[in-house]
Amino acid sequence: MPVLSCDPGSHPAGRCACLMPRRALLRGAAAALGAATLPAIPAGAQAPARPGPGQRRIDIHHHLTPPAYRDAALAKLDLPPVARNWTPARTIEDLDRAGIDVAILSVTTPAFTFVEGEERRRLVRACNEYAAGLAQQFPRRLGFFAALPLPDIEGSLAETAHALDALKADGVYLFTNYDNRWLGDQAFHPLYEELERRRAVAATHPISAACCTNLLPGIPDTVVEFGTDTTRSIASLMFSGTAARFPGIRFVFSHAGGTMPFLIERLEFQARPPAVSRQLAGGAVLPALARFHYDTAQAANPVAMAALLKVVPAGQVLLGTDFPYRLGSEQVQGLAGSGLAPETLRAIESGNAEALLPRLRP
Repeated sequence: MPVLSCDPGSHPAGRCACLMPRRALLRGAAAALGAATLPAIPAGAQAPARPGPGQRRIDIHHHLTPPAYRDAALAKLDLPPVARNWTPARTIEDLDRAGIDVAILSVTTPAFTFVEGEERRRLVRACNEYAAGLAQQFPRRLGFFAALPLPDIEGSLAETAHALDALKADGVYLFTNYDNRWLGDQAFHPLYEELERRRAVAATHPISAACCTNLLPGIPDTVVEFGTDTTRSIASLMFSGTAARFPGIRFVFSHAGGTMPFLIERLEFQARPPAVSRQLAGGAVLPALARFHYDTAQAANPVAMAALLKVVPAGQVLLGTDFPYRLGSEQVQGLAGSGLAPETLRAIESGNAEALLPRLRP
């Protein structure tokens, strides 16, 4: 069974950061997660206004904690209150308060790092079947992106087929790195060949890399490192030529692409040599970035939106809330206050998601 590994010889001084003791990695993940608490509704806050007639809102970045996942995680590490206290009722309540019509659910960090082998495969399957059950129970309100047991390629191919064919998942869910390999690594190509054949949506979410876990005392990885690791995976997909090789996969990146918009000049400088630019979809950085999709979770503010929309077309941007780590109403209000043209706001709130996932069209 092909499982990714790390070559210590490819790292300085022959040391691979992914050789950090697994227990230390789990402690770091728990510390980062433990910083999150239940979001509070500000005093006097109003629910966002409902969209106008014929307009909708679709949340592409909304998390769930299946009971099997909660129990397995708590046996190995801590989970923040927002994760361990999640229920379907909390999700529906948040959607109603924010005026959101549909949410696409996904399991988030610490991903499945605390289980291995067959145990990981079984837990992933249980999570996907639970999410599929919710989508069947609330067909007009919920969908889901299927978890995969990566870096287990064989198991991920089997789970992709089960999730997309039998469970009718809206796509698959990838994390930005696995065992210090980012998403452009050729070890993932067997999975990408299948996703390309299906023209599948592959939504992504950052997770701390082994090299960079728990670096700043008192500052969880979610604050700085998550945005950085999103950018690492974007760069990995572009400069490896992987994104150009699999143009049918619709990649979605969280949090407005992380630090990517700010680093655009550095990315373009990297692409100046013809040998590098030939690896990029469209032959340059901006066309390559314009093929990806980006959600607005925890970036629904004028600064982040202005930066992102200077780099990619508005048609590639999707509403995301990051519930339960943030409130849907807070993110919807932030987006409404970001100075977007009405037609751009409507596209981000629903039109772009309907184009990406046609089954969501009313």
